[in-house]
Amino acid sequence: MNIDRLYSLREGADLTQEELADIFHLGSRTSISDWENGRETIPLSKLNKYSNYFNVSFDYLLGLSNEKEYHPVNKSLELDVIAKRLKEIRKKNHLTQELLASELNTTHSTLSAYENAKVLIKTDFVYQIAKNYHVSIDWILGKVN
Repeated sequence: MNIDRLYSLREGADLTQEELADIFHLGSRTSISDWENGRETIPLSKLNKYSNYFNVSFDYLLGLSNEKEYHPVNKSLELDVIAKRLKEIRKKNHLTQELLASELNTTHSTLSAYENAKVLIKTDFVYQIAKNYHVSIDWILGKVN
């Protein structure tokens, strides 16, 4: 994943890590630093805050698109929409849950939890699905139609 854009968006807005941590209610700048330096993967819920705050797409944030213009239909992440779209991708590509779970290096039960809207999919997994199956992360997450 290309995480350079987290840094450049923050710098472009003339914000310190501390200021952005305050805006995102993180308590300290450590998480911002870890995300910008690639030490930690940013959770989708926090990446959604970046997307909404800077008005850029997930695809732009993670380097899958260079298009900055962004008009989301939804600013929140809805588990049921994500679950539906994950199933759609899997079925369109003739994959079983077991096969897709194996590709993502996770368990069948974890993928089932994503597809049954029990938990929010991990950033790494949604990125890998978008790259492997040529779909927009923003579409998977229900941010655009």
